[in-house]
Amino acid sequence: MTTISIDADIKAKWSQGHSSYSPGSPEELAIISIDLLVKELGTDAAQSFIAQIFEKYTANHVVIAQTKRR
Repeated sequence: MTTISIDADIKAKWSQGHSSYSPGSPEELAIISIDLLVKELGTDAAQSFIAQIFEKYTANHVVIAQTKRR
């Protein structure tokens, strides 16, 4: 696996407030992104959006997992 580090300063604004984020890893960036998606779309729509993204990776990861087992 590859280790990825992120150096970013994210400023998000919405009608009820704002936040600043400095993610250092893909996991931290994902948490920030999910939080902002839920604020923007609501929980159900955010889950649906994320599910659509994971659909394109499912087949690829199954092939990789099967290849590693051989």
